[in-house]
Amino acid sequence: QLGIEEVLKKYPYQMSGGQQQRVACARAMICHPSLILADEPTGNLDSVNGNDVMNLLTELNRKGTTVVMVTHSEENARMAGRLIRMIDGNILTESRK
Repeated sequence: QLGIEEVLKKYPYQMSGGQQQRVACARAMICHPSLILADEPTGNLDSVNGNDVMNLLTELNRKGTTVVMVTHSEENARMAGRLIRMIDGNILTESRK
């Protein structure tokens, strides 16, 4: 699902930042957690791989996994079911789809 077959036998220092990020997503998903904390989940990815990761997180959420995501990306934020905008630790706005 994440297109990381090519890094199966590589060490982290042999992978790009984006590949490392996709491996981290795979590791988070493999145990079917009830909660995923995602800090800038698409930060080091190109747009195609970033969309793949966001679609995957959306699908996991549809299947019952709670996804808490921190992002500066307006596009990624629009995909969330609940959006809390904060600045300096204070809540500015909160909305739901």
